[in-house]
Amino acid sequence: MKQLKVTLKRSLIGSTDKQRATVRGLGLRRINHSRMLKNTPAIRGMVKKVLHLIEVQEVEVSDS
Repeated sequence: MKQLKVTLKRSLIGSTDKQRATVRGLGLRRINHSRMLKNTPAIRGMVKKVLHLIEVQEVEVSDS
């Protein structure tokens, strides 16, 4: 199963309220904070909205 490792790389200063809400919705709180999220269309859409602020890696997770 593939998951996304999402890391906040840029500051939210100067971003819009919607972008800030999207970053919070992804569960990111501060710069260099990372989360492992399921690879779903909803998450992909959120990532696309704030791609300029975050770094995304696709990670293979074993089911054990």
